[in-house]
Amino acid sequence: MKIGILALQGAVREHRNILTRLGAETVDVLYATDLVGIDGLVLPGGESTTTGKLLERNNLLAPIAELGRAGLPIFGTCTGMILLSKHIIGSDQQRLGLMDTYVERNAFGRQLASFEAEMPIPVLGEKPFPCVFIRAPYIEKADANVTPHLYADNKILFAEQGNLLAAAFHPELTDDARVHRYFLQKIG
Repeated sequence: MKIGILALQGAVREHRNILTRLGAETVDVLYATDLVGIDGLVLPGGESTTTGKLLERNNLLAPIAELGRAGLPIFGTCTGMILLSKHIIGSDQQRLGLMDTYVERNAFGRQLASFEAEMPIPVLGEKPFPCVFIRAPYIEKADANVTPHLYADNKILFAEQGNLLAAAFHPELTDDARVHRYFLQKIG
């Protein structure tokens, strides 16, 4: 199984380490040619406005969106959640616009408001997951075809829609591989 990791910014190495540990081959995605032959794609965290501009500059926005619409499994963390969303509250920045969600950027505040919490995510098993939130977004609202897996204060923090998976937190910054394993299981 070959997983592309968008390598424009963010915790690329950390995602690569977990995916490799789970037995997947990884490739850094910088240009559209890097998308050829991948079975799934990870969109790491970073700064969503900058990542959107880099996606456009590297001619990746349309090819990734087309692959997502065609069924390629895509997993977005933090910034990746924002880029996957069709609607970004208060922003017209570039996005892939694949998930039927309304996302609030920096929803928990600035860097100083970042936090970690053990949170129950039933789809991952009984043991709570160590969630790391860094200037995290959340899904304010989602259409009925979106399946929420984690809520906090009526805000969705982890969800999926068909081939798409989005997390407001950074599972790659923990030693717990369950979220990445769940993504790989979506691929088959």
